[in-house]
Amino acid sequence: MPSTALHPISRRALLGGLAATSALAVLHPFSARAAANQAHLRIMETTDLHVHVFPYDYYADKPNDTMGLARTASIIDAIRAEATNSILVDNGDFLQGNPMGDYIAYQRGMKEGDMHPIIAAMNVLGYDCGTLGNHEFNYGLDFLFNVTNGANFPLVCANLTKGTLAANPREDALFLKPYVILDRKVRDGSGQEHSIRIGLIGFVPPQIMTWDAKNLEGKANARDIVTAAEAWVPQMREEGADLVVALSHSGIGQQAYAENLENASIPLAAIDGIDAIVTGHSHLDFPGPKFEGVAGIDNAKGLISGKPGVMGGFWGSHLGLIDLLLERDGGQWRVVNSTSEARPIFRREEKKVIAEVGDKPEVLAAAEKDHEATLAYVRTPVGKTSAPLYSYFALVADDPSVQIVSQAQTWYIREMLKDTGYRDLPVLSAAAPFKAGGRGGAEYYTDVPAGDIAIKNVADLYLYPNTVQAVVITGEQVRNWLEMSAGIFDQIAPGSTDANLIDGDFPSYNFDVIDGVTYEIDLSQPAMFDKDGTVVNPETRRIRNLEFDGKPIDPAQKFVVATNNYRAGGGGNFPEIAADKVVFVAPDTNRDVIVRYIIEQETINPSADANWKFAPMENTSVVFDSGPKARQFLADVKAIAIEDAGDGSEGFARFRIRL
Repeated sequence: MPSTALHPISRRALLGGLAATSALAVLHPFSARAAANQAHLRIMETTDLHVHVFPYDYYADKPNDTMGLARTASIIDAIRAEATNSILVDNGDFLQGNPMGDYIAYQRGMKEGDMHPIIAAMNVLGYDCGTLGNHEFNYGLDFLFNVTNGANFPLVCANLTKGTLAANPREDALFLKPYVILDRKVRDGSGQEHSIRIGLIGFVPPQIMTWDAKNLEGKANARDIVTAAEAWVPQMREEGADLVVALSHSGIGQQAYAENLENASIPLAAIDGIDAIVTGHSHLDFPGPKFEGVAGIDNAKGLISGKPGVMGGFWGSHLGLIDLLLERDGGQWRVVNSTSEARPIFRREEKKVIAEVGDKPEVLAAAEKDHEATLAYVRTPVGKTSAPLYSYFALVADDPSVQIVSQAQTWYIREMLKDTGYRDLPVLSAAAPFKAGGRGGAEYYTDVPAGDIAIKNVADLYLYPNTVQAVVITGEQVRNWLEMSAGIFDQIAPGSTDANLIDGDFPSYNFDVIDGVTYEIDLSQPAMFDKDGTVVNPETRRIRNLEFDGKPIDPAQKFVVATNNYRAGGGGNFPEIAADKVVFVAPDTNRDVIVRYIIEQETINPSADANWKFAPMENTSVVFDSGPKARQFLADVKAIAIEDAGDGSEGFARFRIRL
C-alpha cells in the first residue's frame, strides 16, 4: 500500500541525512522561505518509462547513459530532500517499449502473483499514484491487469470504460478508479503540520481504440479526455480535494478544444478546478526549447493554460518536477506560486553523453533476473532472413537494408488504416539508409548475414528511436520528395570518366527511397533542391519515368506514404512534407514495427526489387567509396554493374559504375 504521509524533513534531518553524499541538497526557495501559513509541495513525475529499468540499450546490446529508471531513482532521494513535502507519480507508458517488455509478454508471461520487473522497480521507490498510457494496452487487457495487480500504489484512469459510453460520464463503468484523494500532512514554514487532501486524476489518449483495436474492440471504450475531466473534477472538489493534479498521458498540442484530441493537455489544464498537470506521451521535456512560442504555454514559467505543468522526457531521461507554494486561506489551500523543471540524468558535451548520476542498487536488484533473461532473449533469433542485409551500396542501388524497412512500414500502415477513410489509397513507403559510411568511417555499414536474425540486429537496420507516421500527398509531391532525395548526387557531365558521384555533405538519412513506385535518376541534370530544401533549379527534373502500377504517375492522385515522425514533421526540409500532411501517428517505433514484421513473417525476403536506378549515360563512369567488405556483395547487385576500382582513402574501397 502507498504510504499515508508525505515526506516532511527538517533542516537538521536534511543536513544529517545528506552528510555522506557527494553534493549537499539545497532547499528549494519555497521550502526555505515559506511563511507560517504556507507549505511547499513538490510533485515528482516519471513518464514514458517504456520498461527501461536498466541504463541499457537492448537493441544495440550495450549500456546507455541516457535512460533507465535506476538512474532516475538515484536522484529521487536527494530531490525529495530539496522540498519539505513531496509526492511521486508516474504518468503512464511503463509496460511496453523495449525488448524487456516483449520478453515478459511473449516469453516469460505473467501468471497470477508474478511480478513484472518495471512494477518491482517502481515499488522500490514509493510511488503515490500512477495512470495508464496508450502502450499499456499493447499486450491486451488481461496482461495489463495481471501486471498492475502487483503495484503497491494506486492507478487511476477517468476515461477508460468497460463498454459503451454512458450518457453521463460519471455513470461510465470504468476499469480503474477515475481518481484518488490522498489524505496527507504537510509541514508549513513554521514547522507546524496541517492536513491536506490531494486529488489525483488520470487520462489516456482515446486513440487507443484505433491503435489497439484488436485488444480493445468489444471490451473497452475511451471517452474524450476533456469531457471526462469536466465531469469528474467537480466531484473531486465536492469530496473535499484541496488540490487537484491531472496525470495526463497526453501531449502538449493545440490550445483550442476539439473532441477526442490525442494531445489534449492544454485544454485539459484550462478546466476550472485543476491546479497542476503532469504530461507525457510526446517524449519531450517541458519546460524546454521545443515549446517556445506555443499558444497556451508559458515556457519560461512552466505554465500550461496558466497552470503549473511539466513533461519529464522519456525512458527515465528526466525527472519532472512541479514545485507549488501553497497558502492556507480560511481552512483551504490554494496555489500562490509555482516553478517547473524537467531535471535530466545526463548532459551532452559536443557529441558525448556524460552521465550526471549513478544507479540506485535497489532498483537494479528488483529487475536483475529479468534483465539477464532479456539479454539472452535479444541475442536469440526471432526469425530468419533469406538474404544478407547490408547497406554497402545503399546510396547507388536499391538496397536490402532499406527494402526490409519499407516492407515492414507498408505492412504496418496498411493494417493500421484498413478501417479508416484512407483504406482505399495506395500505400507507398519512404525509407533511408542510416549506416552508409561517410563520416562514420569505413566500417559504418549495416551487415547482417543471411540466416538467423536476432532482435538486436534491428539496431543495424534502424538506428533511431523514430515512430511511424503516415502522410497523404499527391503524385506531384511524391515526385518532389524524390527530387529532394536525389540532391545527394553530384551533377555528372555526359562523357565524364570516373566523376565523383556522392555529395559528402548530404546526409544519407535524407536519401529517401520511395518503395511502391519505379523511377530513374538523371545525373546529367542539376539538383532541383539543395541539401537544406531550398529550390535552386526550379526548371530541372532529375526524376524520370516515375511510374505507379506500371503507368506514369498521375500528379493529382493521392497516396499514403509511410515514413517516420522526423520526416513527417518536416525533418530534412523536404518540399511540402510537414505536420499538416500527417494522417496517422503511430504509437509504435519503427524498430518495434520491424521486429513485429519479422516475427509475423518468420522468414523475411529482403532482396531489393530494383524499383529505382540511374538513367543511362553513354561513355560515362562515376566512382564512389564504400566499405572494403562491399566487395563480397558485388555479384548481388543486379540493377547496375558495379566494379572494383581499387582503394579509396581512410580505409574505404572505391567502386566504379559505368552509366
